Amino acid sequence: MFEGHDPYLVALSVVIAILGGYTGFGLAARIRGTPDAGHRLLLAGAACFLAVGIWTMHFVGMLAAPLPAGTAYLVLPTIVSFLICALVVGVSLFFVSIGEPSMPRVVSSAVLLGLGIFTMHYVGMHGLSGDFAMTHAPGMAALSLAIAIAAAYGGLRAFLARHGGVQLALSAVAFGIAVSGMHYTAMAGVQIVPPGAEGHHQMEGLAASPQILSLVVALLCFVIAAGFLLSLVPDPRKKEPSAARTPAPSDEIVDIPITDAAMAPAGPKLRPTPLGGLGQPPRAAPAVKLPVEGADGTHFIDAAEVRSVRADAHYTRIHDGVRERMCPWSISEAEALLDPGLFVRVHRSHIVAIPHVSLVRKEGDGAVIELDGPSPHRVPVSRAKIAEVKARLGLARRTA
Repeated sequence: MFEGHDPYLVALSVVIAILGGYTGFGLAARIRGTPDAGHRLLLAGAACFLAVGIWTMHFVGMLAAPLPAGTAYLVLPTIVSFLICALVVGVSLFFVSIGEPSMPRVVSSAVLLGLGIFTMHYVGMHGLSGDFAMTHAPGMAALSLAIAIAAAYGGLRAFLARHGGVQLALSAVAFGIAVSGMHYTAMAGVQIVPPGAEGHHQMEGLAASPQILSLVVALLCFVIAAGFLLSLVPDPRKKEPSAARTPAPSDEIVDIPITDAAMAPAGPKLRPTPLGGLGQPPRAAPAVKLPVEGADGTHFIDAAEVRSVRADAHYTRIHDGVRERMCPWSISEAEALLDPGLFVRVHRSHIVAIPHVSLVRKEGDGAVIELDGPSPHRVPVSRAKIAEVKARLGLARRTA
């Protein structure tokens, strides 16, 4: 399979596929833990890095191949191959990032992504121009398609698992090796023969030399490496997430700087009250389980597992520390049915579970709360709710 290939470029192509997979799936894994405003940006970034990684790996592999002298790359098919890759990656990630992804949706997205990678490869091969003819072994082409679909499925499962650290790195390595294996399996079925009436690759059109392609590929390698390094920069907002849970020594002051005297917490200890605040009529018995919609019907999760509730039009999104799921309740219904001793409404669109708060900090006129779980996420606190949140968390100024 690798006979005549440049071993250093082969190794580089595999590394590029791994870095692109790590960066792309690392961005995609954050989609479910961010507000709606950031979904599109993260989805676009994930699709871009994955597409660039796959496409760049392909053409680094092409530069490593022992192609005949005088081979050029037609610009139009080369660009089209990248657009195909970017489109199918974006569509596949979109399909599995909305709602609760079912197995048929994941499998169909993997098939679409695998077909896209497969098509990208052969469109790029069609863009080769030179005084030669090229044939493809059907068996090796079918095997490369199967590998592409398997690599796509494994990558999407890694995205849905939303792992970080070692798990994400292992998934990226497996994805990069699989994508590279698809390319070199397909290349093993390529046979270059003298030009004839059929399959002649001496085509007209704007073409780029291997030297120009090398410059483009080098630039994209730099982009992938830069994205990978930026993905390793720790988020300062996630440092010491358990700081808010650690009891403060008696000689220390635990406080969030607040300048408005109207926000100062009341002295007496708060009693469990309705989530909407003091002075409202008492609620009915709190709900023990919350309904969430899945692909196969309505499930019920324990209220103790809920980290936050977010308004979403006439419905809500329930975060259980791992992912968000749709709940048929409105934010007002959730406020009325949840236990006020455990939950507090911190914003007109957000309710949080006080026992799961791991970090709170001032931000602008309001504050931000981070909730624990395998996939920690942050929720905004409105300015008017800071005093109540401080009191519920046991934070208060010490008086001299």
